[in-house]
Amino acid sequence: MRHALAPGTGDPAGFAVDDCSTQRNLDVRGREQARRTGDALRGAGVTFDLVWTSQWCRARDTALLMEMGDVKEKPPLNSFFAGRGDRAGQTAAALDLIAELPADERLLIVTHQVNITALTGRGVGSGEIIVTRRTGDGLEMVDRFLVAP
Repeated sequence: MRHALAPGTGDPAGFAVDDCSTQRNLDVRGREQARRTGDALRGAGVTFDLVWTSQWCRARDTALLMEMGDVKEKPPLNSFFAGRGDRAGQTAAALDLIAELPADERLLIVTHQVNITALTGRGVGSGEIIVTRRTGDGLEMVDRFLVAP
C-alpha cells in the first residue's frame, strides 16, 4: 500500500526521519482515507498477520490509522525518492524479508510509490493497495484496491 494522501512531492530540505515536523505528512483527507481504508478492509473480513511500514511518518501514520494490527517499522521500506536511499539494495532487502515469511502469512506493507513500483513494476496512487502474491521471480499483482481521499 502506498501511504494515504500527503499533498506535495518528496520531503523538505531539512528532512529527518525521526522528526515528523520536517516531513511531508498526511493531511486531514489523508488521515480520513487511512481510517476509511481500514474500515473497508475490516468490513470485508480482510485481516493481516503482519503490518510493516516505512519509518517515514506519513507511511507509519497510515498504518496506525488503519488499525489492521501491530505496526512494525522496516527500514528497507523507507523511500528512496530523489536519491534518499538505495533503490536496488532496499528492494532486494524488502524481497528477502518477504521471502522469509511462511507462505500463508498475510502481510500489509505501507510504503511509498517508488518502493511499490520497484517491487511490482506498477504505479500506485495515494492510499492505493496493490494486492500481490509471491512467485519465484518476486511479486505478481493480482488486484488493486483504493478508497478515494
